[in-house]
Amino acid sequence: MLGNVLKKVMLVLLVVVVYQNWGKIERVFNPSQVVSEQTQARAKVVLYATEWCGYCKLTRRFLDQKGIAYKEFDIEKDALARKDYEALGGGGIPIIDVNGTLIRGYDPDAILAALK
Repeated sequence: MLGNVLKKVMLVLLVVVVYQNWGKIERVFNPSQVVSEQTQARAKVVLYATEWCGYCKLTRRFLDQKGIAYKEFDIEKDALARKDYEALGGGGIPIIDVNGTLIRGYDPDAILAALK
């Protein structure tokens, strides 16, 4: 009985870990979808987000899938990040700063366009 419960708990944990890291896993199997290394090296991407936000999670996953390095600031846990977020106009999350271009919300096409 206890063995079956333990197996189910381990399976649930495995599913959660895979879900949270899907972008990194997919990048291993689909390297052709990765943004060029030259573009990555030049890009400065900053993500203002929260831990619980669904669109923030989608943005993280997209950036990971494309192999785009980014610096993330949690506006709920970091007072300075919150101040910077508000200086950018706040109003919703995520806010992504790609080489000085502000993108509000989850918008993969806008992120890729700003990288070019």
